[in-house]
Amino acid sequence: MGAAMRRIQAGNVLSAFGLGFTVPYLYVYVAQVRDLGAGTAGAVLAVFAMAALIVLPFTGRAIDRRGPLPVLVGAALLAAVGAIGMGVAAGVPAVVGAAALLGAGTAVMQPALATMIVWCSSLATRTRAFATQFFLQNLGLGIGGLIGGQLVDESRPGSFLLLFSIEAAMFLVLAGIAATVTMPRTPSITDPRPTGKGGGLRVLLGHRAMVQLCVLGFVLFFACYGQFESGLAAYGTEAAGIKPSVLGMALAANTAVIVVAQFLVLRFVERRRRTRVIAWVGLIWAVAWLFAGYAGLGHGSQAMATAAFITTYGLFGLGEAMLSPTVAPLVADLAPESMVGQYNSAFALVKQLALAVGPAVGGPMGAALHGPYIVTFVLFSLGITLLALRLGRKLTPAQDHPYQVAKSRVVAQHRPDDRRVAV
Repeated sequence: MGAAMRRIQAGNVLSAFGLGFTVPYLYVYVAQVRDLGAGTAGAVLAVFAMAALIVLPFTGRAIDRRGPLPVLVGAALLAAVGAIGMGVAAGVPAVVGAAALLGAGTAVMQPALATMIVWCSSLATRTRAFATQFFLQNLGLGIGGLIGGQLVDESRPGSFLLLFSIEAAMFLVLAGIAATVTMPRTPSITDPRPTGKGGGLRVLLGHRAMVQLCVLGFVLFFACYGQFESGLAAYGTEAAGIKPSVLGMALAANTAVIVVAQFLVLRFVERRRRTRVIAWVGLIWAVAWLFAGYAGLGHGSQAMATAAFITTYGLFGLGEAMLSPTVAPLVADLAPESMVGQYNSAFALVKQLALAVGPAVGGPMGAALHGPYIVTFVLFSLGITLLALRLGRKLTPAQDHPYQVAKSRVVAQHRPDDRRVAV
């Protein structure tokens, strides 16, 4: 990594570390510590999603016009204000307002960081750069959540103020690091900037491969991330009799698999077609849902059900480790040079939509319709495989298999005389 990329990744892991301090305890903080009730806590979580959906449509154009650096710094400062506001808020309006600032700030960071990684990487290094980002995010979230769990005390509101203050400090550190980054180059934008009615949105919606990738991305996030803390958790407790402590163990297993497997699978992933890798993820997740089905619908012992449920989260983690060096670089490679920010923001918007719809659909199904819930998400996982293979037909070799294209170019450059190569 160059100096700019190292600073970007350092800021990335520190911001994730700060988020890990508060994300697992936000519901408890609003509902119990501030004594605002479960309804208000649910509204706060909804505001997080709504704030992201509101700001992301405008984020991409700002990144492409102003550059990702000022957008990232502004988003980090906004999130820091929201974190401090959440720590001192005592009433419903203050909590909701702080949640809106925090949700908007953290949502804008995603496409800004992704665009910075694109600008600071080449086709040869982009896959590994995004894999490193995902690895560090999960590592930061896991360590932050672990330390935060040791500091938090429901009987002392001051302990939560400490957590939110640490989170705000990490966002300020991210802003400070980003402000010192000197981008190694500004991309030479050779394609014309979209103008006229519809602008970049019209270009994006007319790009069939990107539209198919967004549909695939929605299914990916809906069938995995949208179920972690809602439908799958409800299914585990209601159908499989899983205790809350086991849910924590399952999430820890998911993070552990990502941290351990990320760079082990990277060499396998980067040497294969991206759409084939995504197709394999769909099959792995289908198996994960079958393990979940056994945990809740099988007739084994409680120990076997617990092991199967934890295995489900572990297999999800393996799929995530395969996706991180695949999907984000593909979004960047599909984007015109003048629209990288808009493409990243559009994909982030799709992710937020899936994370909003996923719990609303999966939560009630996981709690009450156990068999249909498992069947539904096995089919969604197989749908990922079919959508990925279909997307592969729309991609160029450089987009779907950049490693092979780069290798072919190197071989061609090192041939001293083509006439001496046997056919």
